[in-house]
Amino acid sequence: MKHIGAHVSASGGVENAPQNGESIGAKAFALFTRNQRQWVSKPLADHNITRFKENCKRLGFDPEYILPHDSYLINLGHPEQEALEKSRSAFLDEMQRCEQLGLCYLNFHPGSHLNKMDPDHCLERIAESINWVLDQTAGVMAVIENTAGQGTNMGYQFEHLARIIENVQDKSRIGVCLDTCHTYSAGYDIKTAEAFENTLQKFDALVGISFLKAMHLNDSKKAFGSRVDRHESLGKGSLGLEPFKFIMNDPRFDQIPMVLETPDPSIWADEIKLLYGLIK
Repeated sequence: MKHIGAHVSASGGVENAPQNGESIGAKAFALFTRNQRQWVSKPLADHNITRFKENCKRLGFDPEYILPHDSYLINLGHPEQEALEKSRSAFLDEMQRCEQLGLCYLNFHPGSHLNKMDPDHCLERIAESINWVLDQTAGVMAVIENTAGQGTNMGYQFEHLARIIENVQDKSRIGVCLDTCHTYSAGYDIKTAEAFENTLQKFDALVGISFLKAMHLNDSKKAFGSRVDRHESLGKGSLGLEPFKFIMNDPRFDQIPMVLETPDPSIWADEIKLLYGLIK
């Protein structure tokens, strides 16, 4: 079974996210558990936590299909020690919030070397950051999102993901979220069923399909291999609908959260219906 949703607003409190997901016909959703543009946010109040859990239960959202995303400010591979410690502390806070909310995953971008350190060293530093946080938390899996490779971002090659996972001590608490836009922009062809299958085989050989824990479903404004991260509404970009037909009919994508991050929230309900309509 497929679980499709979108990255919905948690404005007014995290407890509002489940209703926002339900209102667009979602069977999964993503959210920010705190303001993603600030380093420090006030702790979750007990009533926020209780209402979030109650609303998820009432609306039928299992924690396995909720994919919180961390702040975009965080860089777990930062080359400067002070900034690295700031990022690690913020990531720990994000993981602890997921623990409080009873969630299974925290989705994050791996990090950037900023042209100030060797990329291989950056990958090792990212894994060290993950280990540091996992040692202080329990029950929540760190889910690395592959990137488009824009700027100095790491994680756009499957080899990067494999290297990070190799250096994470607790393999039971590390996974991958594949973003369709990022994958295509990074230079992995997924535009046809055959191309997508070939890319999945590469992913399986290098990373392991068992580490695939989530998907972001986005079309791309930019061309194949552009290494530019610009999402587009489904069927309106350079990917078209073929990759999503493949996804919706492949059992390897069953029972994981699959989240829209397309740019027009007003049509998310239509896009969710469109995706379910692609199932043969």
